[in-house]
Amino acid sequence: MRRADRLFQIIQVLRRSRKPLTADAIAAELETSKRTIYRDIATLIEQRVPIRGEAGMGYILERGFDLPPLMLTPDEIEAAVLGAQWVTGHADAVLSRAAQDLIAKIADTVPERLRPFVLEPASRAAGSRKEPDRIDMARTRTQIHEGKKIALRYRDEHGRHSERTVWPIAIGYHEAVRILAAWCELRTDFRSFRTDRVIDAVYLDEKYPERRDLLRAKWRRSLVWEHPSDV
Repeated sequence: MRRADRLFQIIQVLRRSRKPLTADAIAAELETSKRTIYRDIATLIEQRVPIRGEAGMGYILERGFDLPPLMLTPDEIEAAVLGAQWVTGHADAVLSRAAQDLIAKIADTVPERLRPFVLEPASRAAGSRKEPDRIDMARTRTQIHEGKKIALRYRDEHGRHSERTVWPIAIGYHEAVRILAAWCELRTDFRSFRTDRVIDAVYLDEKYPERRDLLRAKWRRSLVWEHPSDV
C-alpha cells in the first residue's frame, strides 16, 4: 500500500471508531507494523489532522474533521455502486432514480483511473420482481422524518379490511415486497404493514407524541422486523 493511501486509511479507521484505537489495532487492520503507524500518525498530526492520544494509550479522531467528498477507495466505490444497484432494483421509483443519479455522479467525479470501478464493477446486484405499492413511498418517508401520523385503510392477508392510525418508523425492502414498520394505535403495539396491501393512506399533520429516536429504540427491541405481522 502506498504511504498516501495508508495515511488516508488511518483517518478512515479512526473516523469509524467511537473509542480510542491502539497502534497495534490499526497496524493489524492495515497489515503493517506498529512502528509505521506511529510514524504515520505523527505525520498526520503535523499536517493538522486533529488526532488525540499517545503511544500505548490509543488514538481518536476529534469530531468535526472531514475529508473532501468522494475521496473514495476502489472498494468503497464498488460498495456504493453495488448498494445503488440494489436500490435501483428494489426501492420505489423516486429512490430508484436517485440511485441511478448517484452512480452517474460518482462516475463523473472520481479520477479517470477509478471510473471502471463505477462503470464496469466486478459485483452486480440483480433486480427483483415486486408487487406494486399502494402508498406514496416518498410521502411516507417524509412522514417518518417529520414524526407525523398516517391514517391507513388496510387489507390483511385474509382479505379483512381495517382502518389504522399509525406512527411510521421505517420502511423495509424485502425481495418481493416492501414493509412499513409502525406503532399501531388500534393494536397499541408495533406492527408491520405490506405496502401492496394498503388500500388508501391519508397523511396527517399531527405529530405522534413520542420522540422518534425513543420510539425507534423500542421498536428495535420488539424485534418487529424479524417477526412481521399485519394484523
